[in-house]
Amino acid sequence: MMDVTTLVDEERLDSFIHLIEVIDDHLPEGFEKTTDGQGVHYVVPLDRYPSGYHVTPGTPLPFISVIAQKRHVGLYHMGIYSDPELLAWFEQEYANRVPTKLDMGKSCIRFNNVKRIPFDLVGELVEKMTVEQWIQRYERSRG
Repeated sequence: MMDVTTLVDEERLDSFIHLIEVIDDHLPEGFEKTTDGQGVHYVVPLDRYPSGYHVTPGTPLPFISVIAQKRHVGLYHMGIYSDPELLAWFEQEYANRVPTKLDMGKSCIRFNNVKRIPFDLVGELVEKMTVEQWIQRYERSRG
């Protein structure tokens, strides 16, 4: 595992590491794990998708990121942003499993209390989209 100790404070480190391990264990083949000093990212490598990310040409297509923010650990899942069915499934499962209200933006799931991260649900979410499915969805969104 890459050194993530500089990415998050000591109080949230164990949960941050566990979240990364869950993603590693459940991520479909073909994604690549990277870091940029701000977070841990799972991307479609350029050798798999040479077009890369349209916002920053020449960079891999992002899929999932885990970033420790000032007040939360953010799980950014681009697939959930682009797939209304996946989003609905996640919202329902979260409500069924977690006693606190879901704090979410378009693609960012904010875990304000790291002791309440539903690791099993995150694992299931990560498994639900393959590299091929993500590329197809991304290309459709681009027109």
